[in-house]
Amino acid sequence: MSLILTDFGEMIGTITFNNHEKRNCLSAALLKELIAALKDMREQKARVIILRAAAGAKVWSAGLDVNELPNPGRDPFPYDDPFDQAGRCIQRFPAPVIAMIGGSVWGAACDLALSCDILIGTPRTTFAMTPAKIGIPYSSSGLLHFLCGVGLNLAKEMLFTAQPVGAARAEKLGILNHLVPAGELEAFTRAMARQIAANSPLSIGVLKEQLRILANSHPLSPETFERLQGLRRRVYDSQDYLEGKNAFLEKRPPAFQGA
Repeated sequence: MSLILTDFGEMIGTITFNNHEKRNCLSAALLKELIAALKDMREQKARVIILRAAAGAKVWSAGLDVNELPNPGRDPFPYDDPFDQAGRCIQRFPAPVIAMIGGSVWGAACDLALSCDILIGTPRTTFAMTPAKIGIPYSSSGLLHFLCGVGLNLAKEMLFTAQPVGAARAEKLGILNHLVPAGELEAFTRAMARQIAANSPLSIGVLKEQLRILANSHPLSPETFERLQGLRRRVYDSQDYLEGKNAFLEKRPPAFQGA
């Protein structure tokens, strides 16, 4: 079974997560299919992409597949990991990517959603950033991207509490561009996609790349980068990391010891 479904028409590419049994978790297999779908849409010269779950899905994506997290001693977010590759493909796609979000978004899926250019949700949409619930570190580039998307204070709250932010608050804080009734989500999103597709694809492609470069203009010294990597290593070398992973898979509360 394909984990990604695609459709193309009116210069609009639609990519649908198709792993309902695992709540569209971002497994390596799904992410590789997503990357391939984006490459195909690029070759078809799509002027806008809609990234979505199936109609009526309660979960847009449950984040990374915890079963695939490495054991302690290995970085769970290396630069060439399929998750980071997929995020970069969305960010560097030469046309806008709209996240059509009718349900909840968990963990790393928040980062993937924020990699999109426009987010449209419903009253059922929530965002929960959950690495602290499992005891895993997060990549510095991912944190910076998340920080740019939600702001420092909200990023701290979401990361420290691992509790969901509801749709109304997400719209108020600018995470969601639009909040619409569930029954209008698809029509509203497609109407916006058609508006975008009618505009100059060259101009939009250049504007998107300009904005990406400007948003990422945060130089770090080599010393600072190494410090960040060292901080992350303390987590993925720890017993808490293993405990969090095992507790999630065993469906029990973790007993973190801070070591």
